Amino acid sequence: MAEKSPKRLKLEESLREDPADAFLRYGLAVQCLRDGDVDEGRDRLKALIADGPTEAVAAYQQLGQSYAEAEESALAAEALRAGIALARSRGDGHAAAEMEGLLDTLD
Repeated sequence: MAEKSPKRLKLEESLREDPADAFLRYGLAVQCLRDGDVDEGRDRLKALIADGPTEAVAAYQQLGQSYAEAEESALAAEALRAGIALARSRGDGHAAAEMEGLLDTLD
């Protein structure tokens, strides 16, 4: 496991106080990715997606980006397509367009 950054430790502390806070959960997932703890970050993003909060669109985008950066194109495409569908269903054309742009760059 990668060393935990001060920001990650703060997010974990905040989540202990409010474990259901989807915004904090998303922030921690992204911080895990930034800290190099990719598996933990992806697992946290997948858990957010499974719970279906508002942050799920962003979680799909981050998950897809994580897979794309690791050159795991099939997994990236799967996450991005699901995120695009969700974004469109919620009327979030901006997020859908961003994910479509990333999808277009995959092999």
